[in-house]
Amino acid sequence: MSAFLAEQHIRDVPDFPKPGILFKDVAPVLQCPAALQEVVDALANDARKYGAEVIVGIESRGFVFGVPIALQLGLPFAMTRKLGKLPFDRITEEYALEYGTNTVEMHTDAVDPGQRAYIVDDLLATGGTAAAAARLVERLNGNVCGFGFMVELAFLEGRKNLLGYPVNALIQY
Repeated sequence: MSAFLAEQHIRDVPDFPKPGILFKDVAPVLQCPAALQEVVDALANDARKYGAEVIVGIESRGFVFGVPIALQLGLPFAMTRKLGKLPFDRITEEYALEYGTNTVEMHTDAVDPGQRAYIVDDLLATGGTAAAAARLVERLNGNVCGFGFMVELAFLEGRKNLLGYPVNALIQY
């Protein structure tokens, strides 16, 4: 049995988004306040341990977990968003997908030079988006002090894209 209540609420959805994929749906965790609080507390403790000075959330579920972490720690929250979603001066970072590429962006004033950034998302799969978020932080002269994920799909080996950074995943499959 998992040490996390959240794991009991993650639902398997077969054949989504295409046949042969077993999708790990975290939506039920958000519907259980105790499970959600447990995840926020655990990731906030990890961010504190690494001396985070800003929480960076990856769109969109990284916002759901990142904002309460930032509030709990009294830290600013910075958004990493999909291309074309931010209205102010921004920088972009392209990353590889299985077939093609995607792009994320961040406001140029989201992270201060030297600031220690803890990057949050719901799930670590291949690590491409998380690595792109780290590159954005570093291009703003911030320092990535760690990553926090509720779930890791370890068989996809996403940690290989995050070598050199502390990575905390609460639940692994």
